[in-house]
Amino acid sequence: MREFALANARIVLSDEVVTGSVLVRDGVIAAIDTGNVRAGEDVEGDYVIPGLVELHTDHFENHYRPRPGVTWNAIAALQSHDAQVAGAGITTVFDAVRIGSDPETGDITADVRAMVDAVAEADAGDRLRADHHIHLRCELATPDVAQQFEDNCSNPIVGLASLMDHTPGARQYTTLEHYIAYYQKKLRLSDAEMAKFIADRQAERDKYADKNRAAILKRGREIGLAFASHDDATVEHVDEAVRDGMAIAEFPTTMAAAQACHAAGLAVLMGAPNVVRGQSHNGNISAAELAKAGVLDVLSSDYVPFALMYAAFLLPERADNITLPQAIGMVTSRPAAAAHLSDRGEVAVGKRADLVRVRRTDPVPVVRSVWRQGKRVS
Repeated sequence: MREFALANARIVLSDEVVTGSVLVRDGVIAAIDTGNVRAGEDVEGDYVIPGLVELHTDHFENHYRPRPGVTWNAIAALQSHDAQVAGAGITTVFDAVRIGSDPETGDITADVRAMVDAVAEADAGDRLRADHHIHLRCELATPDVAQQFEDNCSNPIVGLASLMDHTPGARQYTTLEHYIAYYQKKLRLSDAEMAKFIADRQAERDKYADKNRAAILKRGREIGLAFASHDDATVEHVDEAVRDGMAIAEFPTTMAAAQACHAAGLAVLMGAPNVVRGQSHNGNISAAELAKAGVLDVLSSDYVPFALMYAAFLLPERADNITLPQAIGMVTSRPAAAAHLSDRGEVAVGKRADLVRVRRTDPVPVVRSVWRQGKRVS
């Protein structure tokens, strides 16, 4: 039996913050005591919170492809990514892997398999600090997304899939002006080349998106996979998500869509960098506005792992109707529930001892220690 206690802690429970100690026994929270009644590791008044649960991060892909045209050994990339997420207090992470090849990416079939297999192999080999799962980001308007989904969805490491449509003029970029402003500079295209690029993407959507959506949903339901919608902009998009049984709504772009998603029971997920920056990077609705309206459920680090912890402590300052326990819940218990992981996400007796010691300092909190199932990993 392995047992230890964290004493003199400010413990963030589901609805309050208490001063006391947390007893961990064999990787599970065995007791929570208020006051100074138990000896243990003195955390000096720091916060003890649940390990963070991340549902959507592109960070593994960024390590796998650190530069254009450069790919890294997938397990080495994963271990580098893993060290960073664990150091940010994330103990459960769904690594987002885009599937569906287009002219910009080239054929990514082998890359997808390499990343999925790397997570499965590293997990089996006890190489990882955090608990890793795969989130398949399905780009519907591509010719091979359904086949790539079929090739990978049955791997036990896959726990979530999102259905995306980044066609010019759709969802995230509801006007062509916004799309052109972002992509023409990024892709370094002339006006004529950009016009052709847009026409080609729209033709591909008309050809592939609907049939791919149907095929992926059918196969995912057969294996019980959880699904997320992506960039819902209108009530019609939300109606489609509800019809198709989505559990999560990633990055709704308007207040109307977010309100409709929340009312329908979808967990509304927004980017933690949006909270930190005070705005969306592409001009859509801000996460703080959704929080003030009571329709924000989950935060995701998206492209900066530490943003998850940073945003959780910052959000109560940006939305005065949100308490610290509520904000911490958006990065712990709520994403855990959305991913059907009922054994974690709370500092509560019987839950996994996924814990983080955090010192609250201005302007940025400091992660001091991280435990996964009672084992210190950072």
